[in-house]
Amino acid sequence: MLHHVELYVSELHASITFWGWLLEELGYEPFQEWESGKSWKLVETYLVFVQADEEFLDIPYHRRRVGLNHLAFHAASRQQVDELTRKLEEKGIRIFYPEKHPFAGGENYYAVYFEDPDRIKIEIVAP
Repeated sequence: MLHHVELYVSELHASITFWGWLLEELGYEPFQEWESGKSWKLVETYLVFVQADEEFLDIPYHRRRVGLNHLAFHAASRQQVDELTRKLEEKGIRIFYPEKHPFAGGENYYAVYFEDPDRIKIEIVAP
């Protein structure tokens, strides 16, 4: 089982706002908070978001560079994927692959794809 993932972000407030509602929709609960970071936990796994130091903000994140490509989360149902898709659209968050949504991963793969404020790709997958 994964213990935790720590992501450095370019603007902590924007990331906390974005990730907070999303993770809580997925069942995570606020876990830790300090001046330069915040985390959410589900069972024994937690996600941490930390403000990157100014000196490291000159090269922005890109998922096609070496490192993290994307994060994928379980949804409880197809209905939850649909509800999250609606909420994302209401928030003005672009849904990837709209011409194939919600089957962009294949005919038996029901998911929504989008990205966070730092352009980290996120996938929510129905069982």
